[in-house]
Amino acid sequence: MSLPKHVRLVEVGPRDGLQNEAQPISVADKVRLVDDLTDAGLAYIEVGSFVSPKWVPQMAGSAEVFAGIQQRPGVTYAALAPNLRGFEDALAAGVKEVAVFAAASEAFSQRNINCSISDSLKRFEPIMQAARDHGVRVRGYVSCVLGCPYEGKVNAEQVAPVARALHDMGCYEVSLGDTIGTGTAGDTRRLFEVVSARVPREQLAGHFHDTYGQALANVYASLLEGISVFDSSVAGLGGCPYAKGATGNIASEDVVYLLQGLGIETGIDLDRLIAAGQRISSVLGRDNGSRVARARSAR
Repeated sequence: MSLPKHVRLVEVGPRDGLQNEAQPISVADKVRLVDDLTDAGLAYIEVGSFVSPKWVPQMAGSAEVFAGIQQRPGVTYAALAPNLRGFEDALAAGVKEVAVFAAASEAFSQRNINCSISDSLKRFEPIMQAARDHGVRVRGYVSCVLGCPYEGKVNAEQVAPVARALHDMGCYEVSLGDTIGTGTAGDTRRLFEVVSARVPREQLAGHFHDTYGQALANVYASLLEGISVFDSSVAGLGGCPYAKGATGNIASEDVVYLLQGLGIETGIDLDRLIAAGQRISSVLGRDNGSRVARARSAR
């Protein structure tokens, strides 16, 4: 299979990235980050999450962030809305696209959200109905698609029915997430081969963590399988909560550098993206997690 000519990046730094950072961050700094990402040419930015601040304190103020950002036409500004209350809050904030998430691992589902996979999917039904009623698009995530911190290796056959269920409920796209970053290129190719028998490849995305240093290899393996949408996080924001001290999300800068080297269009200005990552890393008082950004800044 030939490589895609164009790839869309789903920038998850302001949500999936920041929610795993220990350092508190102000609404103003979150707004600046989203605006910087918009200026860099990102066409899809996950801005925040409408969940209880008691459970995810870094996502407090998501409504204020949505009110403060400069929304550019043609750019999707999305939010995570794991329950109906979250969806209603997102709707009130003017959000036009939300995301929901399920797990491919029963143990992870029980530990993470205190219910089975099937029960978690049932919880999404009122969200999907409300989304249809209000013309809001819904994107689905499946976590632990290649490995689970409690069960170990996860087989592609476990992932396919969960992805299919989200697709059948009305998710226009399903992102498959290697939450603990243990997957390899061979595992990744087989994952998409199996899942694409249940959900069309053009409605699948890859979400890779770099815990074992395999994320870029997994992106390339996915490209070979015809996948053209990837989640990534500017400056590699977000640790991996299940592997102490390990890196988390793949850095957007590193993915863009790879894609540029392959002649694949993204519409993203790498220099501006690097600047955005450097600014938020400075705010957080942490090292930039992007190897490309570190190499460029050392020149």
